Amino acid sequence: MPRMFRVLAFFTFSFAIMALAGGLVPMALLFFGNTAFFLAVSFLNLSERMYIYIFGAYLTLFFVGFTYYSAFMMTPGAAQ
Repeated sequence: MPRMFRVLAFFTFSFAIMALAGGLVPMALLFFGNTAFFLAVSFLNLSERMYIYIFGAYLTLFFVGFTYYSAFMMTPGAAQ
């Protein structure tokens, strides 16, 4: 299970690098933060159940935050 969190860290790091290359600095910083979180959790040597609980809590927070952002902070029809 720790290896899966390292795989998640690898993919979030690659997304961060691509976002940085594309000039999307806030997105890159967000994904660098995700990379640090996943990498730190992968070295904790927890039980498999605890890794699942942490991932479930991470997904819950992400979906709540994304829903809040898309419902209350995004301006409808504002294309750049």
